[in-house]
Amino acid sequence: MPKLKTRKSAARRFRVTGSGKLVRRKAYKSHLLQHKKSDRKRRLSKMAVVNERDAENVRLMMPYM
Repeated sequence: MPKLKTRKSAARRFRVTGSGKLVRRKAYKSHLLQHKKSDRKRRLSKMAVVNERDAENVRLMMPYM
């Protein structure tokens, strides 16, 4: 069997935790930050677990992760 290629866009967006869960960054933290409250920006800075319905597709995009 030939090697499978990793989709680089997915490799930049997701990573796998030690327990095997997929984590992602939260949206709405890239620009227009001056009118957002500090606690909202702090909450958006944390990582989020990928939903189980989406996790299978993400794993297919990153076969060796």
